[in-house]
Amino acid sequence: MRDLHIGWAEYHQKIEQLAVQIYQSNWHFDQIVCIAKGGLRVGDILARIYDRPLGILSTASYGGAEGKHRGALKIARHLTAIGDTLGPYVLLVDDLVDTGISLKETKLWLNCHYENQIQEIRTAVLWYKACSEIQPDYYVDYLTDNPWIHQPFEGYEQITPEQLAQSYQTIAS
Repeated sequence: MRDLHIGWAEYHQKIEQLAVQIYQSNWHFDQIVCIAKGGLRVGDILARIYDRPLGILSTASYGGAEGKHRGALKIARHLTAIGDTLGPYVLLVDDLVDTGISLKETKLWLNCHYENQIQEIRTAVLWYKACSEIQPDYYVDYLTDNPWIHQPFEGYEQITPEQLAQSYQTIAS
């Protein structure tokens, strides 16, 4: 199993490729819901490109050493969004789908909490791993193996505010 290292330029290009793929499908949606934290940046950029409202549903499943241990999925009690209603057509986005549990469970959560408002949910990710139990509607890269994907913002998970402040003091000296 190899690791996949993604820089900022490639990361943004993949989001743009995803936007084009969705556009070319001719499917129109009313709302974007991103799965946080991984889907935040993807959802934000798509919301800007499509000029659609962005909802945020926080989840957590990874932790432990280097954040690589998968535990039980935790889903927030509430969706953060502007307005009282969703949909009827919702684009659910995340950065990747590996096991498929997060995407599957958040889709069920949305249907359960907004059952009278949503007619259709489609899913979009940058990376779709073959080991996933579900296939997203839209994806940029299909990965036949199961690499750990190192995204450009991961460095912020390894630094403290104190270390960051010290690095700026060094620059100013």
